[in-house]
Amino acid sequence: MTETVLVTGGLGRSGRWICDRLAETYRVVCVDLDHPGWEIPARERIDFRAADVTDGAEIQDIVSELAPDAVVHWAALPSPERHAGSRVFETNVGATYTVLDAAGRAGADIVWASSESAYGLAFAEETPLPAYLPMDEGHPMAPEDPYGTSKVAGEEVAKMVARRDGVSVASIRPSWIQYPGEYNCRDVAEGDLAGGAGNCWSYVDVRDVAGIVAAVLASDFDGHEGFHAAAADNYVGCPTADLVEEFWGEVPTRCELAGEQSALSTAKADGLLDWAPEHGWREAEDEDIDKPSLLAE
Repeated sequence: MTETVLVTGGLGRSGRWICDRLAETYRVVCVDLDHPGWEIPARERIDFRAADVTDGAEIQDIVSELAPDAVVHWAALPSPERHAGSRVFETNVGATYTVLDAAGRAGADIVWASSESAYGLAFAEETPLPAYLPMDEGHPMAPEDPYGTSKVAGEEVAKMVARRDGVSVASIRPSWIQYPGEYNCRDVAEGDLAGGAGNCWSYVDVRDVAGIVAAVLASDFDGHEGFHAAAADNYVGCPTADLVEEFWGEVPTRCELAGEQSALSTAKADGLLDWAPEHGWREAEDEDIDKPSLLAE
């Protein structure tokens, strides 16, 4: 029997790519605030449910009905610059607790979207120099904003659910997600260095994000683990250590960057998940491919 994976935020920009990728292997149920309607049927192996992910009763109802083998929680408010800070924090933490709690109690393994913003470089009044480079998943987390803080709180929820329910929980910390033919990071690369310092000029292609989610679901590990999802290089096209020194006037005492190597290490994902990024900006920024659709033609 085909396993069922419930994906929250599946109608979002990156969520669609995740659902598309997972539908190659699983029955995917896309949960979002809206339902696409009945006029055009869903693709094979894809179904839809409309629900508010902050509403515990609605999520519990759907999880109880579907009994998913795994839950991918990808729904979130992405930026404190577009919403009131209190709304960002309350929505993200509330939704993460509600979805992960229901999934854990149902015995479903979990993948959810944390963020590189948890480290505190993004959205800070004065961008701090990383403690060391490349940053691994053990780098200190010190956010100054509601979005990054909501992700730190969410990872504590993830650890609680893993301890309590004995399920595996992966906190994916994606870098700035880019889309084939729409690499907005390149516009930043041509401007002031400050525009990219908040994540040390790192990025990740959405197809690699979908790939790491699939890799987690195919893997076998216990408890909670955090994983970076980042491209292998920076998006500027210069040695990363040079960018760091130019912006901060120094590099961390421990700096082991080689050439254009990303400031975010993906060695852990390579070792535990057998995952490595496959896409880079030089090929992808002008790439012309069809965007995934979750509906039948």
